[in-house]
Amino acid sequence: MNQIKSIFSILFIAIVCISCNDEAKLVTLPVESKSITNLPALQDTDFTQNPPVTTGTFTKFSFKTGAVVTDDSWDIAFRGTTILVNGGTKVGGLSDEPERTGSAALAIQNGTFANITTAPEDTLFSQDASGSYALPTGSGNGWYSYAGPPSHLISPLAGKVIIVKTVDGNYAKLEILNYYKDNNPAVAENARYYSFNYVYNPNVGDKSIQ
Repeated sequence: MNQIKSIFSILFIAIVCISCNDEAKLVTLPVESKSITNLPALQDTDFTQNPPVTTGTFTKFSFKTGAVVTDDSWDIAFRGTTILVNGGTKVGGLSDEPERTGSAALAIQNGTFANITTAPEDTLFSQDASGSYALPTGSGNGWYSYAGPPSHLISPLAGKVIIVKTVDGNYAKLEILNYYKDNNPAVAENARYYSFNYVYNPNVGDKSIQ
């Protein structure tokens, strides 16, 4: 009799486990595809000093909320052409640079936005460090090219997709479309406004970004 009870107990546990697995599958959240237009990344540069000094508050962005945030929940932050990630340490040499309070990281992948559907291995991700940005700065080094005078045009590099591991352990991909408000570089004041597409997976640890 005890043996029969044991068998029934094992079967009951197995059924419960299967049910739990089915319920876990049901709560999987859909991957989100969104666009951001004219996100400000403003800065001021004092050219009377040598070397010139750039100041301005970094605009912090959270993929989880899909919006600008002012607390420590940010994943990436924008000012001018510089993009920071909320992981690692301060780069140094920047005024108004926010503290890195999270463990976010990023990687750059070559390819089209549509064709990159899975985040790479975590070993390919980088964080900000003293003297080193996870996303390199300078023309042709990271996400943009600089045309120089007379246009001084900043243009996103084709085929460069930014992959972010967020402060919560989620994955997102980012495609920068433009650096000018309303996609109009003819007006100088329109510079430093980002428009981009992104895909965010709200399921922690799931590398699918399609």
